[in-house]
Amino acid sequence: MKYVLLTLISAMLLSISWPTYGLPFFIFFALVPLLMMEHGVSKFSPFKRKSWVVFGLSYLCFIIWNIVTTGWLYGSKNPDGSHSMMAVIFPVLVNSFLYSLVFQCYHWYKNAQGSYWGLAFFVAIWMSFEKFHLNWEFTWPWLNLGNVFSDYPQFIQWYDTLGATGGSFWILLTNVLIFYTIRVYEAGRKRKALITNSAIVALLIILPMIISLVKFNNFNEKPIGQVNVLMLQPALDPYAEKYSTDSTIIVRELLALAEENSKGKIDYFIAPETALPGSGSISETAFEKSEVLNNVKGFLAKHPGSVFTTGISSHRYYKSNENLPKEAYQLSPELWVERYNSAVQVIPNQKVQVYHKGKLVPGVEIFPYMSVFKPLLGDAMINLGGTVASLGTDKERLAFSNPYNKGKIAPIICYESIYGEFVTDYVKKGANFLAIVTNDSWWGVTEGHKQLLSYARLRAIETRREIARSANSGISAHINAKGEILEDTFYGDKTALFAKVNLYDNETFYVKSGDLLTRFSIFSFGFLLFYFLIKWIQNKFQKKKS
Repeated sequence: MKYVLLTLISAMLLSISWPTYGLPFFIFFALVPLLMMEHGVSKFSPFKRKSWVVFGLSYLCFIIWNIVTTGWLYGSKNPDGSHSMMAVIFPVLVNSFLYSLVFQCYHWYKNAQGSYWGLAFFVAIWMSFEKFHLNWEFTWPWLNLGNVFSDYPQFIQWYDTLGATGGSFWILLTNVLIFYTIRVYEAGRKRKALITNSAIVALLIILPMIISLVKFNNFNEKPIGQVNVLMLQPALDPYAEKYSTDSTIIVRELLALAEENSKGKIDYFIAPETALPGSGSISETAFEKSEVLNNVKGFLAKHPGSVFTTGISSHRYYKSNENLPKEAYQLSPELWVERYNSAVQVIPNQKVQVYHKGKLVPGVEIFPYMSVFKPLLGDAMINLGGTVASLGTDKERLAFSNPYNKGKIAPIICYESIYGEFVTDYVKKGANFLAIVTNDSWWGVTEGHKQLLSYARLRAIETRREIARSANSGISAHINAKGEILEDTFYGDKTALFAKVNLYDNETFYVKSGDLLTRFSIFSFGFLLFYFLIKWIQNKFQKKKS
């Protein structure tokens, strides 16, 4: 019962730390009860299969954490309007399993190498797992630990140096040192050691926050310019309106929303993810002939000096004798098509600039590891919201420039805004402000859209770029380079948000170096594994000799 209680305490602490309803400061000791559970089961319990007990209890902890923090996935629906149980069951079960597997590896390593090496291994393998979870095709970094402070930007201004992955390292190191302090005191009952170790822990928690508060209150980077941005929020129901309404109606209503909210000069009109064309998609080989995009150009002709950036659904046809991309699928014996979730920038009398979303939602926009799973599952996909297909992607990021001002916009599409190092590639391409175009309406009035907005604040700090966020149903927002939300909208309103967005061109240390502590952790993980293997081989050799 004691071990179950410790497990439940960790589950509770992890859950109540999470944005956008929790207090992140619990995260500094949220994993300590779980580490105590593992130690107790390994050293003092009468269980015969201790590894199974550790795995089962850790799985209980992580599944509670996943349900509480991402249970909003249940808000997505099937085409018939019913809620999709698989939308929450599959991610929760699999993600919980992966975290438990990480913890189980720590348990095995600690028992083989001892507590000190084991705790170092715990930090290294968790950090390595978070990096892995950022990059494989089942990617789901929603619960990476460094995300937890996204609602408290004043305490994480140093993310411009080490990023949100640096936050994960900070949190893991603090949990490990608190557990170590408890263990040392239990073993020796020495007050001096307790005071010393507690002071180190307190300093580790407080010092980065003090540095952050100083940076927050003394931020004085000079912008190279400013642009007037109008973020459009059409508030179309994705299940009943957005993908079933005729494209002429969609574009007419979107442009009417832009017109009625255009008070004075607008440099950028920004519309959300897949705002156009509604039903169907736009052929990229016929952009200049597209009625939808030409309507946008006609609107811009009345607003000289303005550009229009929007999300669209697009496609490109290929003949069977052409070099076919792997995401293309066959329409007829001679015709193939590749579909995209895209962002375009429209300027009168210029070629339409287009970018294809590079980070796709697993089970919605990409069929993960299709060559392996498609023979087993057929065309079955997990309905988490969005376009149920395997889409094409751009391998490199892109920044849209324009002839009217200094603005160079990063066209970040929805899910991409969770990925810190990925977003820095837009800045390296010259982006001096970030535009997030997104459709968070799939999950309704839940924590999902609030958390995704909150995570955007991390990207502002990491890159020191202001953000203009246009969301289909909200929350649209203007976020400054310190991660503060300056203006925002109400979820569900059909509206537009005006903002004066500052442009910055300096590159932060994080933009230049990326996930530095993650790379260090991966190296440490490899070293610790290699060290274990060498010792294991030596022991085997010595046993044979004796």
